[in-house]
Amino acid sequence: MIKMSTILIIAGIIIVVIVGYGFYMANKIKNTPEVANSEKVKVLTDKNFTQQTNKGIVLVDFWAVWCMPCKMMAPIINDVANNAPDGVTIGKLNVEEAQSIAQKYNVRSIPTTILFKDGKEINRFVGIKSKDFLLKEINKAK
Repeated sequence: MIKMSTILIIAGIIIVVIVGYGFYMANKIKNTPEVANSEKVKVLTDKNFTQQTNKGIVLVDFWAVWCMPCKMMAPIINDVANNAPDGVTIGKLNVEEAQSIAQKYNVRSIPTTILFKDGKEINRFVGIKSKDFLLKEINKAK
């Protein structure tokens, strides 16, 4: 029969390994470099947001530099921009730099992606979404 002290030592080692691995992964994700925007992605600000979203179909990614899921979403947004139908605009808005726009659209979690048609929100997606999912939603909006 295994002694209780042996079980506690094994449990302690397992906990230390799990916590250590968690810190390692958090540090690795934190140091993940930002993915450069595709030249087809419009950088939106509080100054150009209304003008850019006013006409046609526009998909806007609300993100922040410190957001790890946003970093994961960046290459997906680039792929969507590179494969979007003609006349569709793909934009990114940094919620730290344009807090008033994020508040106006009640963006509470990031990444949030909002699909606009002629300046009006027609759909919203919270969290990481696939390229295929976003392109399907864009095509439905056309």
